[in-house]
Amino acid sequence: MPVVRCEKKQRKRRPPPPFITSTLQQEGARKLRFRSSHTMRIAQQLYEGVDLGSGPVGLITYMRTDSVTLAREAIDDLRNYIASRFGNEQLPAAPNLYKTRSKNAQEAHEAIRPTSASRAPQDIRAHLSGDQFRLYDLIWKRAVACQMIPATLDTVSVDFAGGDGFTFRATGSTVREPGFMMVYTEGRDEVSDAPRNEDAGEDANKAGAKEKKLPALEEGDAAGVRAIVPEQHFTEPPPRYNEATLIKTLEEYGIGRPSTYASIISTLQNREYATLDNRRFQPTPTGRLVNRFLTEHFTQYVDYDFTARLEDSLDAVSRGEKDWVPLLDDFWHPFKQQVEDKASISKQEAALARELGEDPKTGKPVFVRYGRYGPFAQIGSADDDEKPRFASLTGELTPETVTLEQALELFKLPRELGETPQGEQMLAGIGRFGPYIKYGAKYVSIRDDDPYTISAERALQLVEEKKREDEKKLILNFADEGISVLNGRYGPYVTDGAKNASVPKDREPSELTLDECRELIANAPARRKTAKKGAAKKGARKKTAKKSTAKKAPPKKKTAATAKKRRAATTKKA
Repeated sequence: MPVVRCEKKQRKRRPPPPFITSTLQQEGARKLRFRSSHTMRIAQQLYEGVDLGSGPVGLITYMRTDSVTLAREAIDDLRNYIASRFGNEQLPAAPNLYKTRSKNAQEAHEAIRPTSASRAPQDIRAHLSGDQFRLYDLIWKRAVACQMIPATLDTVSVDFAGGDGFTFRATGSTVREPGFMMVYTEGRDEVSDAPRNEDAGEDANKAGAKEKKLPALEEGDAAGVRAIVPEQHFTEPPPRYNEATLIKTLEEYGIGRPSTYASIISTLQNREYATLDNRRFQPTPTGRLVNRFLTEHFTQYVDYDFTARLEDSLDAVSRGEKDWVPLLDDFWHPFKQQVEDKASISKQEAALARELGEDPKTGKPVFVRYGRYGPFAQIGSADDDEKPRFASLTGELTPETVTLEQALELFKLPRELGETPQGEQMLAGIGRFGPYIKYGAKYVSIRDDDPYTISAERALQLVEEKKREDEKKLILNFADEGISVLNGRYGPYVTDGAKNASVPKDREPSELTLDECRELIANAPARRKTAKKGAAKKGARKKTAKKSTAKKAPPKKKTAATAKKRRAATTKKA
């Protein structure tokens, strides 16, 4: 296939600036798969100091910073190290200087860097934990690379003439001069040991190998084509955030400070607003509920520019350009009034219930809404004489999209599936912990079957399997007394349903007598009863109220003599 066009270009790739808090967290997430909070915790340890044999030594500078600048002493240290390790040809004529792009940057500290370039990660590895080494290695490489020459890459685009007037194109690139890439490639390379001088070029080629390499070609050449790969591209929605892209977006919008990014992400997960699925954040029903409520009722406070504008105002206060009292007054009074106004929202509106229509069987309204354990459908309301019926939404159904027909389908559960040979009624349903088959008073989870379509035969099979598993756990059964000896997760134990007692190690569980079992249960501690959160809080409020109403002793009346004694005591102490 003849080459009809061959375009070659040479481009330079500049080294990235040294780390600031946000970029350290992003690279820690990309390359090391560290949570942002874990990155900051390990960085804190490196900053506070690690014992290298003669006492603790701080290995990095302060890790909470917006500044990409380096002290003159640090630049000289890095350039001296590069010259001795990689040669003068890897040094630019003048130091590489970087500027902060964030308008709200606070540059009280310099960038994150090693306190001494001579402490190569591999040289002190024996004194570091695995995570400490990996993070220090990342910081060290980035700092060294930022003072090296740019990488030089050749990009090639080749067009081939095909039959019927078609043109086929191949593109690729090669690393001509690795420059800083012999030490570090941003967001691409895997962190490994510090490169030695002799194999630095090989490391750089590995980093650039992810780009397609093409053979030397010129116009008019005839190339043997092994295969033509047709590629069709479709417009796709942007991917969900991971920790690195979320931190980058927070920084771009000016939301929060670098020191708050880790706590923001921890709050999202601790309050169950979002979960990590395959390293991507997925909103939970609670998160969707909170987001929708705030978006509808507190629009100005969840606006992307709100935080940035407030940060600008606070910076103006710190510079003495604004008075802080009027600023906080302007924020607080409207916000307080809005909170009080929204407190009157009905429970149904607060839960964002959505009415879908009527149930044709009962004529009662059908709602969908979010609850503590996720989204659910509801037939009837709390004002009815009969208790409302509830059903959890399954699969991808959400209150915003579910239809009346889909919601009514959920109420086909629980389904009756007949009886076991022992006369136990079997039901298929969905509970808090997922689909299940109930037989008598016991349950068996459904994993690979649909509770809406599972047959009675399949349900009976699952029940029989569960019974066989339970029989393996049973060692002794004193049915008349309600006492059993079972194999448990932590060893054999005796139970009467209310209390559990471990079987002594010097006794064979299968040889225990009924009297011994009774004695073990009698001597076992009672199970702890966990108080409900609401009850605990209520009790705490009562206790606080009682304490606050207690009468205080009247203050002692001061006299001239008392005052004289105090002055004398103060003089004596002085």
